[in-house]
Amino acid sequence: MRRETSDDKTGTSPVSRLTSAVSAAPYGSASILLISYAYIKMLGSEGITNATRYAILNANYMKAKLEKYYKILYTGANNTCAHEFIVDLRPFKNTSGVEAEDVAKRLMDYGFHAPTLSFPVPGTIMIEPTESEDKAELDRFCDAMLSIRDEIRSIEEGKADSKVNALKNAPHTQAVVCNDEWNHTYSRKEAAFPLYYVTLNKFWPAVARVNNTYGDRHLVCTCEPVSAYTSETVDE
Repeated sequence: MRRETSDDKTGTSPVSRLTSAVSAAPYGSASILLISYAYIKMLGSEGITNATRYAILNANYMKAKLEKYYKILYTGANNTCAHEFIVDLRPFKNTSGVEAEDVAKRLMDYGFHAPTLSFPVPGTIMIEPTESEDKAELDRFCDAMLSIRDEIRSIEEGKADSKVNALKNAPHTQAVVCNDEWNHTYSRKEAAFPLYYVTLNKFWPAVARVNNTYGDRHLVCTCEPVSAYTSETVDE
C-alpha cells in the first residue's frame, strides 16, 4: 500500500512511500497464507498433530527401505529422520560416473518428479514424502529408486556402458522411444517401461535431457527495449 506524503527533508515535494509490508516483505503475497491457514483450520489441533506423525512415519518408512542400498545422511541418535531424509549419491560418481542429476532425470522415466536436488548438500536428493502420500505410492517410489540402484550397479560391474546408458540419456521422450532409429545398447522397454507399474499409467516427459546450466551462463533478455515503453506526447 502506498500513500502520498510530503518529503521529510523539505516538506514540499510529495513522494510515494510504502506504509506497510505484506507477509513480512515489501513485495510479499498475502494470498499464500490463506492456503496454510485453511489447511490448519480444516485439520484442527488433532489433525495437524496426526499429519505430522504421518509425515515422519512415511519418511522413516522410506528411509528404512532404501538405507541398505543408499547412504543416508544426518540421521538421529536412533538412526531415524524427521519428515525428510537426504540420500547421498556422490559415491556413484567415482564408481559408475552417475551423478545426482542423472538419477533425478531417470526418475521421470519412472513417472516421478525428482525430489529436491543438491540441497542442502550438493550431489544428493532430499526426499520428503509428506503426510499426503499413501503406502502404495511410497512403495512405487522406493521400487523406482531400487531399480535405479540396479541400473547403477550394472554400470559398476561393466554390464552397461558408462557413457551411453539409461541414466545418462534420461529422460526418454515418446518421440525418441517410438523413433525408427534406436542405437542404444539397452532396449526401448528398459528406457521407457523399466518397471511393470509404469506400463499401467505412463507419463511421457515432454522434452529429453537439457543443459540446465546453459541458460544461466548465456543470459538472453526477452524484455522489450526501453523504446517500446516510451510514447509520443500528444498536445491537447
